[in-house]
Amino acid sequence: MHGTYNFWLVAASLVVATLASFTALDISGRIAMLAHSRTRHIWLAGGAASMGIGIWSMHFIGVLAFELPIPLGYDFKITAGSLGIAVLVSFFALHVITSKRLTARRLVASSVLMGAGIAAMHYTGDAAMRMQPAIQYDPRLFAASIAIAVVASGAALWIAHTLSDAKQMNVLAKRLVSALVMGIAITGMHYTGNAAANFLPGSICGAANDVDANWLATTVVLFTLAILIITLVLSRFDARTALLAGSVSRLNGQIVRMATFDTLTDLPNRRTMNERIERAIINAKRSDSRFAILFMDLDGFKTINDSLGHTVGDEVLKAFARRLQECVRGGDTVARLGGDEFVVMLENLHAPTDAQTLAERILDAMKKGLLVSNHPLQVMPSIGIALYPQDGDSVESLLKHADVAMYEAKRGGRSTYRFFEASMNEAAVRTLQIQQALHEALNGGHFYLLFQPKFRGKSGELAGAEALIRLDHPDIGTLTPLEFIPIAERSGQIVPIGYWVVRETCRHLARWRAEGRPPVKVAINLSPRQMNEADLVANILEIVHEEGVPSVQIMFEITETVAMQDAPRTIEMIRAFQENGFEIAIDDFGTGYSSLAYLQRFRAKQLKIDRFFTNGLDENGQEGRAIVSAIIALAHSLDMDVVAEGVETGSQLDRLQDMMCDEMQGFLLAVPLSADAFGVMLERGEVSA
Repeated sequence: MHGTYNFWLVAASLVVATLASFTALDISGRIAMLAHSRTRHIWLAGGAASMGIGIWSMHFIGVLAFELPIPLGYDFKITAGSLGIAVLVSFFALHVITSKRLTARRLVASSVLMGAGIAAMHYTGDAAMRMQPAIQYDPRLFAASIAIAVVASGAALWIAHTLSDAKQMNVLAKRLVSALVMGIAITGMHYTGNAAANFLPGSICGAANDVDANWLATTVVLFTLAILIITLVLSRFDARTALLAGSVSRLNGQIVRMATFDTLTDLPNRRTMNERIERAIINAKRSDSRFAILFMDLDGFKTINDSLGHTVGDEVLKAFARRLQECVRGGDTVARLGGDEFVVMLENLHAPTDAQTLAERILDAMKKGLLVSNHPLQVMPSIGIALYPQDGDSVESLLKHADVAMYEAKRGGRSTYRFFEASMNEAAVRTLQIQQALHEALNGGHFYLLFQPKFRGKSGELAGAEALIRLDHPDIGTLTPLEFIPIAERSGQIVPIGYWVVRETCRHLARWRAEGRPPVKVAINLSPRQMNEADLVANILEIVHEEGVPSVQIMFEITETVAMQDAPRTIEMIRAFQENGFEIAIDDFGTGYSSLAYLQRFRAKQLKIDRFFTNGLDENGQEGRAIVSAIIALAHSLDMDVVAEGVETGSQLDRLQDMMCDEMQGFLLAVPLSADAFGVMLERGEVSA
């Protein structure tokens, strides 16, 4: 008995198969995004039902597309059984698709089981017609239909698993094309199975009076399309909702992280560190335990930023943060407070030596140096340590005292560590007072100059003077340079103070000239921080021109140590000063790391012998005299004048004169004088230019 096919129902079966395949792909992607097990199981069950109805509907529409010249019907129970098989097969398929790993062995086993299930659904559907005599199947086409079912299942599982990640590029277009391929494969399996069926002549349908075929066809098509479309809409809507919720959640997480972590180093920030110290205090009170706070910043970090740029500076901070994390224990907290300031909280402290051991480990680790942007850098921290509870019982006091100890480490030579001591607090308070006094001094007129006369070695004539700055504050009294210059240097206040010294010196020189005093050369000290100013020479030249003072009346003194920190740059700056008529002296000679080659290239006018060597003329006997004599001979060989400072005894004066020292200054010859007193000295004594 030969049958025919209804073209529209065949086309409808292909559409349903494609739509069912796309639904399966879309739902698999949705399930893969779900982490919550309950929601995942709900979608797995709903998706299996929708996908199973789609596959079963495609099969049944295909069956209905086949027409025989006899009345046809379908047994309700057997038809329902074939639908149950389709749903179970779909549940199994979705479970395999959404698994994290799909190995080759698992893919083959799953393909065989799923292909067998689809074949069982198909042939159970055929059995629902209850044909008499029974349908006979062509063995080769029967085997081919099962093989197609297995291969199509394997391809479908692999494609669906591959496209389950919704983060892929053009995933929607890929799913549409894949769904069409899968639909054609599934439909091909069905019609191969149909081709294998042989209906013997005189066959009758035993279920002709059960379920009407035309009614079943219309109902199945409409019902299936409705279910698949609704499932797709719900999946897309739920996916978008989940995506939006995930985006909001990620954004909220980023905001929280930005508020609690440093964006550059990814370390906890000041706020987070404060909270953790608060918790540590509570825990320590309960358990009667101790912990330590290590406060540190990087020595010379500003120089790296100024010379190599902020990009390299940022890389240095990140590299230091990584090195710091390698030094601490797993339970310790490392934080960046800002700039180049870092803090480590060392909990469960057994003894203060634990904090000391960590500080030494950090210093040893940083001695290895850092390679940042092809720049080998030696970046060392100064570390201050405060212990709970003896050094403070609050976040503020512990951080403050660790900070105070860190500055004490800097004063102690840098690249070392110090434990907090009560006496440091007094020094810190004094430092803050001086910093405030320095802020007020320039505008309040609290600075003034003294002039230390310099005399010729042979004749004793007045040769010039050195300008010395002093601070007389109404609240904290008179301060010596040893008290406020280091603080001004660290805070950067030394730069405007240095320009004030130049301007004030020029004003005195102009006043003395207006009063008819003979011209005199005055030496002014330059600090390390001033030497880092790119426009130092231009700014000083502008001040000198504004005050109407010839450049030849100004000499700048640069300490040997500062000059040798960046000798090539020092040479350039000395040349710039000399080209504009200024003279340069190398101060404190013998206390730094001299290089005769650079000393010759500096071509300075004067070399000043440090008072340490002047005192050695009396205290160190022949050895002391030999050293000073060698320095003078060296300077003269380089066509430099020699100035000895700190001359306080007659024997020192006599020996310096015998050694042909060019100029001398010290309390034996004259104490530092006010501008008016020095003006009087200028008037009554001859000045040797």
